[in-house]
Amino acid sequence: MRILIYCQHVWGVGHLFRIREICHELASHDLVLVTGGPKVDLPLPSHVRQFHLPTLQADASGKLYSDDGRPAKQIWPERIDRLFNLFRREAPDRFLIELYPLGRTAFRRELDPILTALHERRLPPCRVYCSVRDILVEKSDPEVYTRRVQATLNRWFDALLVHADPAVIRLDETFPDMAGIHIPVVYTGYVAPPPTPPKDRAVLRRNVGLAADDKLVVVSAGGGKSGYPLLKSVTAAQALLADRMRLKIAMFTGPFLDARRFDALQAVAGRQVMVRRFASDFRDWLAAADLSISMAGYNTCMNLLTDRLPALVWPFNGDREQPLRAARLAEQGWVSILTAADLDPARLAARVQTALATSLRPRAPVDLGGAGCTARYIEAHAQLQPGWRGGT
Repeated sequence: MRILIYCQHVWGVGHLFRIREICHELASHDLVLVTGGPKVDLPLPSHVRQFHLPTLQADASGKLYSDDGRPAKQIWPERIDRLFNLFRREAPDRFLIELYPLGRTAFRRELDPILTALHERRLPPCRVYCSVRDILVEKSDPEVYTRRVQATLNRWFDALLVHADPAVIRLDETFPDMAGIHIPVVYTGYVAPPPTPPKDRAVLRRNVGLAADDKLVVVSAGGGKSGYPLLKSVTAAQALLADRMRLKIAMFTGPFLDARRFDALQAVAGRQVMVRRFASDFRDWLAAADLSISMAGYNTCMNLLTDRLPALVWPFNGDREQPLRAARLAEQGWVSILTAADLDPARLAARVQTALATSLRPRAPVDLGGAGCTARYIEAHAQLQPGWRGGT
């Protein structure tokens, strides 16, 4: 079966990591991953072919821009033309769209024409699914947004796949009228990577040069556009912690951190602090760690849940997504939340010292089988039914 997956990241990279886990579970199929955000050095499974559209990304205000300086309005026609040519050439059996129409509304410019053409049989028909995370951000006009999402899903999509455990949070809490969605709504469980085998932990610690009594703290900031205050605070706190314990810090800033800020972190980092933008073996570092300090993005939290790692999280407060996720996971004992006041270096050092001394690893059950469940749903009903029109 041939499957096209559309994943457009404009700010962080969690969307791309989540889709990659789903791709792993679809190993017996021919996959084409359509991306159009800033390029990330992320290894993909061998059965996945990547098709990259002309890049669009967002600035802090949400305005889209290209990586070559052209305004977005000049990029859209080229992207639309390439998408149509791709569909004609590949004739997929399945089309999985990450987030849209519940988010990425600016990209309706290129997705709605494709969906309309599929519906009208001007492109070879295929089943269409929406893949969405657990929490949606606030909208300026919730009523208009809700009606548009319902109409789009009901007209063009075959199912809404929600990558969440409803025992932790339901989509109803951030989408006000689920009753108006008339296609199947499937809770897949959270999409998380497989756990690192426990026997590997000692090997990993030796590989990174840790002594038996060393404490390793892994610090991360997702894509890097929002986490600089946390990273800066950690570099200041490490000087206080160095006098209290044998401590090593591995800091991963994210690929999109401003170059000047990255250089500033390296300049003030102590001898026991390693500062890198990104690492393909990031999961190995987490598996070797005694504590994680991070933000509360979807992908980051799934790593913490998978490895059952003690964690301090500083949720990005630009919208409700990370604060709400962090609050729910804190209620179940998975994470401890850092406030703005905790970014004071002395307070942060105290929080880190307490977390390392306690070192409690949570055990509350959470459904982390979302990648496999998603793959099984997509694989079901392999043949289109006679007269099927898609989204009806």
